[in-house]
Order: sequence, then structure tokens, then C-alpha cells
Amino acid sequence: MSARETAAEVEIEPQRLAEWLASDADVQAIDVREGYEREAGHIAGTLHIELVRLSEQAGSLDRERPVVFYCRVGARSQMAAQALRAAGFEAYSMAGGLARWAREGRPLSPEGGYVADH
Repeated sequence: MSARETAAEVEIEPQRLAEWLASDADVQAIDVREGYEREAGHIAGTLHIELVRLSEQAGSLDRERPVVFYCRVGARSQMAAQALRAAGFEAYSMAGGLARWAREGRPLSPEGGYVADH
């Protein structure tokens, strides 16, 4: 399997995550950006685990529920999703990251939130 095929398998569209969150699906949505990025703006109802802390906090995640990671543009969340897939999780990366989420007109929290530079 090529890197491109692997990336496509791991990625989900922002619309799919929005639908999961709106329907109260049993999904764990996790922001893997740094703290200052999260404070600037994030998706309401999501968890925050910085990528550098993911391996030490992976045990706190439910293996029976899907996990969707997001970051600014998708690179860090891809790494997180691939690492958790290797550990047996059903893990995904939100394609295009929070930048795409915001560009497509979806809300950020807190009100007036924005996508911080990394």
C-alpha cells in the first residue's frame, strides 16, 4: 500500500466529524495541537491531548470507540491516527485540519475563535 492510499484510508472529511458530533455519536474527537493553538480556537466538545503527550495519554482513550484527531492542517493528526491504528484503535485524521473546518464555515469555540499559526 502506498503512502497516498494509507493517508486516504485514515482521513475523514470535516463534514463527517461534524455529523458525528451533532448526532452525539460515540466518537472521541481529539485536538493534538499545542495549548496556545487550542486556546485560540477549537471545535466545541472535543478533547485536547498535545501530540507530544499522546503516547503517555493513549491509555485514557477507549479502544472500543472511534477516535478522530485534528490539528491545524492535518499533518500532526495523520501521525496520531497512524500511531493509534498501529496500536489497534479505529483512528482517523480530519482532512485539512481545523483550517479547513473554519474555511468551510463551521464554528470555532470560544466565540470569536480563530485558527492559530503553528
